Amino acid sequence: MGVPPETYTFGDDGTFPNSRLPVLVYHGVAQAADAAACEALFARHGWLGAWRDGIYGFHHFHSNAHEVLGVVSGTGSVILGGPDGRRFDVRRGDVLVLPAGTAHCNAGSSHDLLVVGAYPDAMRWDLRRGDPAEHAEVRANLRAVPLPSADPVGGAEGFLPSAWSGR
Repeated sequence: MGVPPETYTFGDDGTFPNSRLPVLVYHGVAQAADAAACEALFARHGWLGAWRDGIYGFHHFHSNAHEVLGVVSGTGSVILGGPDGRRFDVRRGDVLVLPAGTAHCNAGSSHDLLVVGAYPDAMRWDLRRGDPAEHAEVRANLRAVPLPSADPVGGAEGFLPSAWSGR
């Protein structure tokens, strides 16, 4: 299947719930270096509802959907896990698979940063900013999010099914 992705987990800090499931970070995904090819790769593995844009410059997460981000051009610095999380430098060909609840924020990028995003089975997503008053609701939402059947990069034989199973 290729080189395994890097994996990272982030705990609930009381504001951003993050996830018990690991974030998967792939580097050098050839199909992610072109927007149409990246969309096709994700769609082939059931990650649909693709969009093309950047990454919001504020900490946010989705409480009801997992998300994949493919960097198709440019470079950027993304913070995962909330304000006290970890900074990742991303570039063309990188793919980030974010379990529902994982806070993410664009902390600076080149003018040509272009990201393709998608969701397993075209899940509808919400936009949450870590409001403490919503924390209980968000935690309930996260428990209801189903696991995807396939990895957006490697499909059913990819790394996600085993990395996220039994968690």
